[in-house]
Amino acid sequence: MTGALAQAPAAPAAGRQIGTVKAISGTSITLTTDAGQPVVVNVADGARILQLAPGSTDLKTAQTITLADIATGDRVLVTGKAGDEAGTFAATRVILMKSGDIAQKHELEQADWQKRGTGGIVNSIDAGTGVLMVSAGTKKIQVNTSSSTKFRRYSGDSVKFEDAVPSTLAQIQPGDQLRVRGAKSDDGSSIQAEEVVSGSFKNLAGVIATLDAANGTLTLKDLATKKMMTVKITANSSVRALPPQAAAMLAARARGGAGGAGGGQARADGGEAAAHGSGGMGGSGGGAGRSGGDLTQMVSRLPAGSVSDLKVGDAVMIVVSQADPGSATVTAVTLLSGVEPILAATPSGTPAMTLSPWNVGSGSPDGGGQ
Repeated sequence: MTGALAQAPAAPAAGRQIGTVKAISGTSITLTTDAGQPVVVNVADGARILQLAPGSTDLKTAQTITLADIATGDRVLVTGKAGDEAGTFAATRVILMKSGDIAQKHELEQADWQKRGTGGIVNSIDAGTGVLMVSAGTKKIQVNTSSSTKFRRYSGDSVKFEDAVPSTLAQIQPGDQLRVRGAKSDDGSSIQAEEVVSGSFKNLAGVIATLDAANGTLTLKDLATKKMMTVKITANSSVRALPPQAAAMLAARARGGAGGAGGGQARADGGEAAAHGSGGMGGSGGGAGRSGGDLTQMVSRLPAGSVSDLKVGDAVMIVVSQADPGSATVTAVTLLSGVEPILAATPSGTPAMTLSPWNVGSGSPDGGGQ
């Protein structure tokens, strides 16, 4: 949320609470804070209760309302002081953002990410000028940042936008996958960044060597590095299975593009990030780049599975988070099985396409932020 509520004028942090309304009884509101803690907020007589539009941080535009206008699911920022009992808070002001307004704002943000967003793999960063060079398939994009650019970064095993934390340009490294939203040049070769979301991810591909479904772990030898990797599958991991017909179609396209000039080929040591809404991973390129885009878009529409659907000997492609780049144990963000034809499509054994974390599930920046 709700950056609007977080940025709205308020008392010091010790005198404020932000969260989602879980229950209302009389003059008390039960919140679940953004830290996951329950708080009972007692609204004092004479407290100001205001409704703020999503995206607004100016209380001059807020509308005065009553407690009766607050409903479960709404987001509120309350200011005041800690109550006499643990887990309570005495509020002198309540700022409300309606859940329906938030949903509408998210839909608009999603459409804007699709229209004005792009992405790729970071090649270089010039800290002095704030310019990043990004590869989207065979295309190079210059990302121009400024003091007004908002940076967010993924960590751990989640690519949900609400799990991304405020970041800086200095935290972005070559090889990171990046999504950017802003004004593009006419030829699409540069973009003036308003918002940048980055993360360190790696693509693995190979055959499952061992599987411990009870503990959610598997091992495989990565085709690109020839190293044995242990992959953890968590509740946040997206597990999908590619239908045979789709795998055969994508493999045929990959074979057709792998030998072309550049071929749009994406290796498993970095790959291409999906340019969501603009045709997929390879942008306007063909061959394997186009196939990679088709793969990413297709995965986003497949039904969710689980680790119990897998078995030893299955060929898989996996996007993993890199909390520790040197570790042989990683956490799956996305796992796709049923990819035997795709892995066999390139003579070298290195996949001719990779998955992107951005388009799978509801966690991409294209899905709007909290």
